[in-house]
Amino acid sequence: MSAKKVVVIGGGFGGIAAALRMRSKGYNVDLYERLGGLGGRAQRFWRNGFLHDAGPTVITAPYLFEELFEIYGERLADHVQLVPLDPWYRFRFNDGSTFDYGPNQEKMLAQIHQMEAQDVDGYLRMLKQAEKIFEIGYQKLASHPFNRLSTMLRYTPDIIRLGAYMSVYQFVSQYIKHPNLRQAFSIQPLLVGGNPFHTTAIYALIHALEQKWGIYFAMGGMNQMVKALEELMTRNNIGIHLNSEIEGIEVQQNRVKGLIVSGAGFVAADYVISNADPIATNQRLLADKPISLHNKIISRFAKHSMGLFVLFFGTRRTYPDIAHHTIWMGPRYKELLADVFDRHVLADDFSIYLHRPTATDRSFAPAGCDSFYALVPVPNLQGKLEWAFAKERLKTAVIKALEETMLPGLTEQACDVFMMTPEDFKNDYLTPYGSGFSIAPLLSQSAWFRTHNHDDYYHNLFYVGAGTHPGAGVPGVLNSAKIVEQLIPAL
Repeated sequence: MSAKKVVVIGGGFGGIAAALRMRSKGYNVDLYERLGGLGGRAQRFWRNGFLHDAGPTVITAPYLFEELFEIYGERLADHVQLVPLDPWYRFRFNDGSTFDYGPNQEKMLAQIHQMEAQDVDGYLRMLKQAEKIFEIGYQKLASHPFNRLSTMLRYTPDIIRLGAYMSVYQFVSQYIKHPNLRQAFSIQPLLVGGNPFHTTAIYALIHALEQKWGIYFAMGGMNQMVKALEELMTRNNIGIHLNSEIEGIEVQQNRVKGLIVSGAGFVAADYVISNADPIATNQRLLADKPISLHNKIISRFAKHSMGLFVLFFGTRRTYPDIAHHTIWMGPRYKELLADVFDRHVLADDFSIYLHRPTATDRSFAPAGCDSFYALVPVPNLQGKLEWAFAKERLKTAVIKALEETMLPGLTEQACDVFMMTPEDFKNDYLTPYGSGFSIAPLLSQSAWFRTHNHDDYYHNLFYVGAGTHPGAGVPGVLNSAKIVEQLIPAL
C-alpha cells in the first residue's frame, strides 16, 4: 500500500464508509473517534438485560451497506441479518384511528379507501410524481458532488419542474384530502430533521425510496451493523482510535497538514475527511484559522434541525399488539411543529416515534419483557430550555400519554428508564444547539447551499455526514462518502 495517508475525524456511518472507500483506493487510513465506540448516533445501550439502539432504527437503502462489503470481495449477508418490516410504520392518530404504512400496497389502498375513497387515486398519482422526483433527486444527484454553483444551475430547471419549491406538506396536499393521511404522508422529513411545512418537496422522494427497497431491521440492532463494519475495517488494516479527542486541525496556507489529537499529539495526513458536524469542524477545529466565505455564511446564518428527547425504557410485561414502529400523533400538527422549529418552545402536547424492537428481535429484552424508546421532536438549544428540569416533566407526560392510549399500566410496568436530551446531543456529538440532524433540509440549505463535500478553502479537506450534501439520514451520510470517494483520486 502507498505511504499516502487519509485521516478520518469521527466514526459515524459517514466516517466509517469514507474510511473503507479510501482504503480500497490504496491509502493508509486512520479513523479517530472521540467516544468509546464507533457508530456516532448509532450507539447502543445495555441496561439490566435490555438492549436499546440510541439512534437510527431502520435500513432503507441496503445496497449502500452491501457496496462497502462488496469492494472487499465480501457479502453483507454473511455478517448481518436484515429482516423486512411489515408494517413499516403504524400511525396512531389523535382521534384513536390507526393506519398501517407498509409494503403491501393492496392492503394500504384498502385502508385509504376506508378513510377517504378519493384519496386512493390521489395516493397513486402522488407516488408516481414521487418516483419522478426520486429519479432526479436521488438516483442522479444523491451521490453527485455539488461543489460548484454551475452544477446547481444545471439541475435547477429539473428542480423547478418537479415542484421542489413547494414544501412536502404542500406537495402531499395536492393529492390527498383526508387530514390524517396528509399527516401520514408528509411526516417523513421529520426523520431527517425537517419541518414538513418548510422542507423542500424533494424529500417526497422518500416515498419512492421506501417502495423501491423496502424497510429493514438489522437483527441485533443497528449497532450490529456498526460492529460488522468495524470488523471489516480491522480485517483491512484501517487504524481505529477510540476515545481520541481532536483538539485542532493544523494547516499551512491552503492545505491541511494534519490533526492535533489529545494524548497523541500531531498526526500528519495527506487528506483529512471530517465526519464531525461541518459547523463544529469550522468553529472548533479551525477556530483561529481562515475558512471559506461559504462556510462562514452557513456557520452564522444556517437554520438548524430540531432537537430530540429520547426516553428509553423496558417493561416487565410484553405488549404484543404494538408494532415495531408506531408514530403516535398528538392533537396538533402544524402548530406543534411551529412551536418546535420556529418559536423554540416546549409545548404541553407532543408527537412520539415509538420503537419496539422486541416486535422483531426478542434479544432486546429478557423473557416476558419488552424494550422501547420513545422519541419526541423538541426545540433545539436555541430555545434555552433548562433540560435538567424539563426532561422530568416530559418523561412523566410521555409515559402518561402512552399509558392512556397504547400501553396500559405503563407507569407500573416501566423499568430501567433513562433519557437523552438536546444537551446530550451537544455533549456527545458536538452538534450546534444540540440539534438531532445538523442543519435543516430547506431548499435554501440543500445541494450547493449545504457545506460542500470538498472544502472551498483547504484543498485536501473533505466533509461527510448529515451536515453536508446530500443530507441527513443513513442513506444520505453513506452517499456523502461515495461523493468524497469520487473527489479524492485513486493512487
